[in-house]
Amino acid sequence: MGLQTMSNIDQVTEELSVGRSDPTYMAHAYLTKVPTPAIRPFIEAYSVPGGIVVDPFAGSGMTGVAAAMLGRKAHLSDISVLGQHIGRNFVNLVDKDYFLDQAAKVIAASKADLGDIYSVECAACGQDASLTKAVWSAIVECTACKKPVNYYRSMEAANWRKPDMVCPDCHAPVSTRNPRLGEEPVLDSINSKCSATLLDQEPSGLATKIDLGAIPYPHVEITADRQMYRASALGKSGRTTIASFYSPRNLAVLATLRRHIGLVPDAQLRGKLLFAFTACLTRASKRYQWSKQRPLNAANANYYVAPVFYEWNVYELFARKIAAVLKSDEHVRAKRRQHVSSSELETPDVTYDVGSAETLSLADNSADYVFTDPPFGSNLFYADMALFQEAWLEGFTDVDQEAVVDRTKGGKRTADRYEMLLTGALAECNRVVRPGGHISMVFGNSSGSMWSLVQRSIANAGLMIEPEKLVVLNKGQRSVKGLASGFEDVATLDLIITMRASNGASTTDLKPVGRDTVATRIRELAEASPATPSHLYLELLRAGIREGWELDRLDLRDVTSALLDDGWDVDSKSGRLSKSDAEEVVISA
Repeated sequence: MGLQTMSNIDQVTEELSVGRSDPTYMAHAYLTKVPTPAIRPFIEAYSVPGGIVVDPFAGSGMTGVAAAMLGRKAHLSDISVLGQHIGRNFVNLVDKDYFLDQAAKVIAASKADLGDIYSVECAACGQDASLTKAVWSAIVECTACKKPVNYYRSMEAANWRKPDMVCPDCHAPVSTRNPRLGEEPVLDSINSKCSATLLDQEPSGLATKIDLGAIPYPHVEITADRQMYRASALGKSGRTTIASFYSPRNLAVLATLRRHIGLVPDAQLRGKLLFAFTACLTRASKRYQWSKQRPLNAANANYYVAPVFYEWNVYELFARKIAAVLKSDEHVRAKRRQHVSSSELETPDVTYDVGSAETLSLADNSADYVFTDPPFGSNLFYADMALFQEAWLEGFTDVDQEAVVDRTKGGKRTADRYEMLLTGALAECNRVVRPGGHISMVFGNSSGSMWSLVQRSIANAGLMIEPEKLVVLNKGQRSVKGLASGFEDVATLDLIITMRASNGASTTDLKPVGRDTVATRIRELAEASPATPSHLYLELLRAGIREGWELDRLDLRDVTSALLDDGWDVDSKSGRLSKSDAEEVVISA
């Protein structure tokens, strides 16, 4: 389902389901990106061709990409240095041949500096081969005999069953809770001329010596005042610098690639090459998790390093991202061809400022429409995670300006501060949008108190929600906190709230809602359309907003409890709701 266009602006779908696999979405990772197919219908509905679309919490700039695809102008802003870097380069459309030529030169220059750093000898044929990826294992301390244990080898001896892992010396249990002593390679996957597929063999070590002292790489610390320092237990692991998340080999390659990218004279190509470079930083690090079945990728929301992880060939990663970037460019061009002339095709009118959402550099009533996706309270800490890429850029996000709520007691970034920032940002949106214009905001949270805060911010910004235009956004993803649980207390769906100026009109006082009323409504919603608890939670919120409820007591965990009390079961892997006397319903969480 999708939204209607300008001809039917009042007809809005109840739910918008979108995938996350289009070439633009895949070109560069960023926390909680909204795919352009979820944004474009709103831009078409609430703006005209050539109009100005605004996003004050622009993040990776997907609103700007969506606007560019539809022939609109876009004014983006965010406090994120990384966001600006990504957002600008998504719409920095480059010449394919020239870009490929410059990328090849950068790779060649790095290899000339370091030698054949991924060269290995093939154990099968004895000829030179190239390492595609290495598997590394943590060395943990046995809590009983205190001897070192190779975590991977222990798991291998247990037939890959983690509950059966034991110390090879004293047979005491081994798990991820054992203290880590170090790490070592356990397997090489190589590309050899004697095989059409990758070959696995014992690690052979480095073919060339690496002198990191002679290579300038970022010396950036992750300090103890960062929320992710505690959440990812960085003090305990000892990984308190960005450099510590890379193997010496990959750190050397990344550093030389970055230096040669900086020497490219053409600013447009330099920016696009750096875009491809930052896109492969996480996969090139120790954060890329190994599994027996398939790679698990890296969790973008934390600094976790699994006990078994990959070391990928950075040159191969960079080459793949170069290809992905070009696919993204062509995808944007293909969409733009439907809306702009050939002379405008290569130059989307998208600007991106680093600045506060409370002070936009736009005149009053100058924008047609606002679409924005602010941080969701204390769910994620963008500046902390952006540090991983910003260490390689020029500049860092000002953490003190971030619109988040600290999880630790005594933190300066409180819920009251967050409410003030969100109110100020929405008021600024109200100022810049034209009379009668609309503002759409994506929001997701599992706490009723945060939704109540949003209600107050909207009202205090001089805006009113259009109840018939509340859209559930389903990006086909599970939560960032608990992929293994089918009904974790973290919302996996978002709500798109569309607003317009209240123009001084009085609003009905919000009504408190009792637990019995909530339980009854949950039961009605579940019987009418069984779904995941997260889905029903969004339906409950939408009903509450339309009926003028106070949302402060509507928590996701209460929805889950009510469902279980009423006899519903939730599959722990799929998140599907079922009942003994009801047909099982399959939905995407």
